[in-house]
Amino acid sequence: MKLSTIKALATKPLTSVLAVEPQVLAELFDHATDMAFFVKDAGGRYLAVNESLVKRHGLRHKSQVIGRRPCEFCAGDFGRIPSEQDAEVLRTGRPLLDHLEQQWYVPQKPVWCLTTKLPLRDGEGHIIGLIGFSRDLRAPVNLDDIPPGLASALESFEKNLGEPMTPSGLARRAKLAPSKLARFLGRFFDLTPSQFIIRTRLEVASRLLRESDRPVADIAHECGFYDHSAFSRAFRAAMGVTPSEFRSFRGGA
Repeated sequence: MKLSTIKALATKPLTSVLAVEPQVLAELFDHATDMAFFVKDAGGRYLAVNESLVKRHGLRHKSQVIGRRPCEFCAGDFGRIPSEQDAEVLRTGRPLLDHLEQQWYVPQKPVWCLTTKLPLRDGEGHIIGLIGFSRDLRAPVNLDDIPPGLASALESFEKNLGEPMTPSGLARRAKLAPSKLARFLGRFFDLTPSQFIIRTRLEVASRLLRESDRPVADIAHECGFYDHSAFSRAFRAAMGVTPSEFRSFRGGA
């Protein structure tokens, strides 16, 4: 289902959406294995979910999710962060659109997602719930499938993450107009240039945290983060945990 369709649903009263459609929507999204779909009430409790969301949490039945908040069955920040996102959308009415974050298939299979959450309102405009999804990003693309100039620029960036890089700088390196770079990255990776840059830095950082015992500050610097606290904030926003907590998962199941 396209984002425009989700937005159209979000303009309807929650009662009209949920009186007939929640199970239809859930059944529809049951066939979207690359997406976690959900509808929640004004308290952030799940009212409808698809099978993919259930499986990602290592659960067997939707009944184990319905009526509960993420923080009630997901440990630590993996439950706290989405619950805080929900509370912010419900409180302010501001949607969360294409938020780049890494989620986990239980027990330890990371996947990058773009999460969108939209408020649901009644006929008088009061917020009475939210609807949204977390869409898995596409699998890595073979560089042979990408135009040579762009492939060279991406490869150079990935090998020199310690250098400053902006979307406009990446476009110049690829010898492309910024708008054309954005179209290519959207087509191949489902990401904006800014999202691609941060995801690449964090992917390498997470690999180094898993595979080495180097100090976190050294890894941050190598991956282009010159402020340790900024690195920790960016890492936690995307991964749900701090770099040190992420590293501690290496030996767990």
